[in-house]
Amino acid sequence: MKISCIQMDMRLGQVDANFTRAEALIREAVRTGRPDTAVLPETWNTGYFPEDLAPCADRDGARTKAVFSALARELQINIVCGSVANRRGDGFYNTAYVFDRSGAVVAEYDKTHLFTYAGEHEHFRPGDHTCRFTLDGVSCGLIICYDLRFPELTRALALEGLELLFVPAQWPEKRTVHLETMARARAIENQMFLALCNSAASDTACGGHSAILDPWGEYLARAESGETTITGELDFSVIQGIRSSINVFRDRRPELY
Repeated sequence: MKISCIQMDMRLGQVDANFTRAEALIREAVRTGRPDTAVLPETWNTGYFPEDLAPCADRDGARTKAVFSALARELQINIVCGSVANRRGDGFYNTAYVFDRSGAVVAEYDKTHLFTYAGEHEHFRPGDHTCRFTLDGVSCGLIICYDLRFPELTRALALEGLELLFVPAQWPEKRTVHLETMARARAIENQMFLALCNSAASDTACGGHSAILDPWGEYLARAESGETTITGELDFSVIQGIRSSINVFRDRRPELY
């Protein structure tokens, strides 16, 4: 599978401009890199995040589904549509949507760990389920940004046979070393591929450094700061060799912890 992570520079609260930019960047990634799967960052529709979400949030993800379902079907690619500020009922959620090549929604996930330091819990409601799905026969999962700091979430997904983890994010530049360290750790300790797509939003000082990692923690593709797209090719045949030679899943002692 070839993956393109689109390190987008979105504008805070400018929904129409962000939708236009996200679609254009996916089209450009397909034109130049021909990926099987394109990935967007966290809350790309609003940025991270307007104080008043009401006029910005996507009601039930309707616009996101309409635009990116059609785009996935037209381009015949999978789209891991990052996450969007989503209004559902009387609440707001940080929701990820995943579309397969037919345009079908194969996964929806509400961010489960809300970043209280930034007041995220005052604006969004937390999700109540994990996220697993299949793309092109590959067992995939998805977490969002701050979720990366909770290794037990990724391990729970890994125990279900995950091969590839997607991590859309709005991670600040000043904590880039944390992002890079934890992304590599999650890939290594769970012996899986990891596709991190961080924001490059200049108006909220997000730091980019998106990465596509193999199960050894080696970079298949890596970005610096600023808006850019990175593309990497994943060979899933290596996972079996890694898991059979260093079988951390067999050697676990969960009765002790």
